[in-house]
Formats: sequence, C-alpha cells, structure tokens
Amino acid sequence: MNEKNLYLDLNVIQTVPSSNINRDDTGSPKTAFYGGVTRARVSSQSWKRAMRNYFKEEENVAIGTRTKEIPIYLAKQIQQLDPSLDEKAAMDKVIALFKAVKIKVKKNKDKYETGALLFTSPGQINKLAEYAIANDNINDKYDKKEIKKILKEDNPLDLALFGRMVAENPELNVDASAQIAHVISTHEIVPEYDYFTALDDLQTDDANGAAMLGTTEYNSATLYRYANINVKDLIKNLGQKAALESIVAFIKAFILSMPTGKQNTFANKTLPNYIMLTLRTDTPVNLVSAFEEPVTTQNGYVKKSIEKLQNAYKATGKLVEKPLLNLTLSQVDLAKDKEFNQTDNLTELIDKITTTLTKAIADENINN
Repeated sequence: MNEKNLYLDLNVIQTVPSSNINRDDTGSPKTAFYGGVTRARVSSQSWKRAMRNYFKEEENVAIGTRTKEIPIYLAKQIQQLDPSLDEKAAMDKVIALFKAVKIKVKKNKDKYETGALLFTSPGQINKLAEYAIANDNINDKYDKKEIKKILKEDNPLDLALFGRMVAENPELNVDASAQIAHVISTHEIVPEYDYFTALDDLQTDDANGAAMLGTTEYNSATLYRYANINVKDLIKNLGQKAALESIVAFIKAFILSMPTGKQNTFANKTLPNYIMLTLRTDTPVNLVSAFEEPVTTQNGYVKKSIEKLQNAYKATGKLVEKPLLNLTLSQVDLAKDKEFNQTDNLTELIDKITTTLTKAIADENINN
C-alpha cells in the first residue's frame, strides 16, 4: 500500500480583552491589513515561543536549546566527561568540531559564540562531546559525516515540530513538521491608548505631580488561530510512539498557551472559546478566508466568528476530500450539527483524535 499523508488542522477562536501580547519595534500591538481593514495580529514566532515555554512545564517532554552560546555549552559537557581537559583544550575541540561542518565559532568579548542561533538537543550535545573525546582531531579535522549524523538525530520535540535552519551549512537543516499561522482578529480593530501615571509614595506634596507618566497602546479582539501538523514527517523525525505523544503535547500547548507580552499590565490570559481539529489525508486547510469579510456586530464577535468558521469548513468539501475526522469543543452553546463531532472536554477531544490517528497510521502504513 502506498503511504498517504496525514495532516492535523487546528483551528481556534479565542477572544482576548484589552491587551498588547505581541509588540512591534515601536511598542505598539502588531497588526495586519486583511479584507480591507486593520486587524489585530500575533506573529507565529511569538506563539511558538509561548508553546516552547509551555513544553518546559510538561513532564516527559524533551525540548532543545536555541542559543549562540552552544560552544560554551558543549565545551562544559566535554570537560564533564573528561575532567583532565582544561577550558582551552575543550574549546579547541569544539571549534574543530564545528569547523568540520562549516559552523564558525567566534570569540565575542570573553565568550565563544556561533554567528547565529543554533538549535540543538541535550542528546546531540552529549553525543558530540563523546565523539570529541573518543576521536583525536588530527590537523583540526573531524569526520564531517559523523558530526552531521549526530546533529540530525535525537531531535527534541520543539526542533522536530518547528525545524532548524543553519545558514552556514544547509545540510544540517531540519524541516519543520508543524506550521503555525500568524494570528489575526476576525474583525476590524481600532487602536486604543492607556494614559498612565505613577506617584512617588514618599512625595507628600501632590502639587509636584506624577513621578512618571506615559501611554501604552492596546486593543481587544476575537482572534482566529490556525496550525497544522504533518503527521508523516513528524513520525520520520521522532518515530511513531514519540510522534503521537508529541501531537498530544502540541495540541495542549497550542490550545492553552499564550504569549506573555504586557501580561502583568493587562492580565489578559484567556482560554479558547471554540476549538476544531480536523484530520485530513490530502492537504492542510487554513480557514482564514472565513474572515476575509470582517465580522461586524454590536453584540459580541465570538458566535458570529464560530458561525463563519463552520461555514468555511463546510465549503471546503467542494474542493478537498472528506476528512477522516472532525472534532469540536466549544465553551459557547451551539446548535447540533451532524458535520461537527462535538466533544465535552479537552481530555475527550485528545482521546478521540489520538485513537483515530493511531488507526490511520496503521491503516496507511506510515512508519518511521
């Protein structure tokens, strides 16, 4: 049997109150111009960061480290495995290792760094350290193929999902198994400004005025959020068992995480109002076109946004194959609709999608 692709679409409607969860270079909330109006926007990178932070709090979820200071990290691991090596000897090995795969290590003040952020896992660092100790770098040369192999194996969850780009050596790139769209509001937004002041507690003369004052830009919005996972690619990256566990972690992180910009100022952490998971065999489908014509109302945006999203989902049936499964979870009371398999809670939603995924993987003969 020929292998088929499996794509998991995640669609979320989520309303947030006054907030500034993702700022641009001027400190203003990010926006997008779509459907002829200005929308609130949250970048995909911002939400990925929030998801990686969520992963850190989960048990049994291994994540990687993305930093320019990987040479220092690796040198310390080499010294830990071989205490006879001093800092210089360990760093010499690191520089030679990375030189073999065309990654430059430069000294920046008192620290050794790579030219760009490098994404690695604890397993990769440990294996690189073991390799450096077990092999002499004659003429500052190591086996390029061995080092490349180490850096392509033992991928952590976030690296397997979000990928890795190494500009100096594309051979070390890891293709992302997941895509996350920029979040936009389902409706037009109008920027608002909070004028704030702060008084000095030890200043008794009110005539002197505030000790600090300023303005903060914000908006409130009902957001449409979308992500997808290429299940076949994730299995190739992690193996079947780990991939299924990772999909569960991804679903929970995507649903429950939120970027923390200005969180202390606005306390804007909310939960999704509506969730739709769709398992497809032909192509992932972003349903943002549901909101190309912005929602307009004076009685709240959530219900109308859900209605538009469901109508857009139904319309896709004219162009793509019928999904293997469509599941929804809503905090809003909705009319029964046979097109949507409603679940009662997040646990039920995850259990049903996991059961269907497991069967689909077996039926379609998708293996790592």
